[in-house]
Amino acid sequence: MQVDTATVERLVEQITREVLLSLSEQQAKAAGSLSDVCQCKGGECSRDCADRVRKVVAAGAARITSGLGVVPSDAGIAALIDHTLLKPDATEAQIAQLCHEARKYNFAAVCVNPTHVKLCAQLLKGSAVRVCTVVGFPLGATPTEVKAYETRQAIDDGATEIDMVINIGALKSKDYALAARDVATVVATAHAGGAIVKVIIEAALLTDEEKVIASKLCKEAGADFVKTSTGFSSGGATVHDVALIRRAAGPSIGVKAAGGIRTYADAQQMIEAGATRIGASASVKILQEASSHVVT
Repeated sequence: MQVDTATVERLVEQITREVLLSLSEQQAKAAGSLSDVCQCKGGECSRDCADRVRKVVAAGAARITSGLGVVPSDAGIAALIDHTLLKPDATEAQIAQLCHEARKYNFAAVCVNPTHVKLCAQLLKGSAVRVCTVVGFPLGATPTEVKAYETRQAIDDGATEIDMVINIGALKSKDYALAARDVATVVATAHAGGAIVKVIIEAALLTDEEKVIASKLCKEAGADFVKTSTGFSSGGATVHDVALIRRAAGPSIGVKAAGGIRTYADAQQMIEAGATRIGASASVKILQEASSHVVT
């Protein structure tokens, strides 16, 4: 049977992706084997080794010894996190590891640069984890038509969530018509392809008045979320900005806090301020802290 070149290339690509995922899983198991000996003290294994405790219970244990006041809790925070890797030097192996972790911890989505969307879509096929990518990133200064093209391409490659950067210069120039058209065009393109849109307003570069205007503009343009930051500018998410965006946009639109969120405490503060999604590269650390949270 004769097989055309395109089919061969597609098969090779698919096999390569599967090998990368397999390697990432093997690396994770190898790393785990180094910590098989429990270092917990005072009966606190149920707090500090939540994953290990689950395995013990799954194997048939009916009771686990725990120290006073120790309550393991996942807090459901994984479902609010976009597991993020947007570094320009990210390798395919690192992207495969990102997807492996997203599957393992049931994060809401992975957020990657457009060049990695196809790989993520293949590695996450059959899982509930969504594929998010960035458009007009990180400056927001590309023409609206280019952002629309990027959006269509990303959706064709398998993205289901689009994080676009608003035209920041237009916003600060008070050219609100251009800024609104920029968002509305990407929203229309994304929604036509079944994807949602989170608009990055880069709050660190805006006054409070501009943040309010940008948030209302995004809502009126049909965006699904307003997002605080790219993580590549002069500042990231702040509790003040999240609360301000929530008040300005109202309860019917999502708010994504991103940039500089490195701990469970950081994430909790953003959620309490009104965030409904968290963008973080320290996602695993945040979830581990959530799982070992002590309730007193």
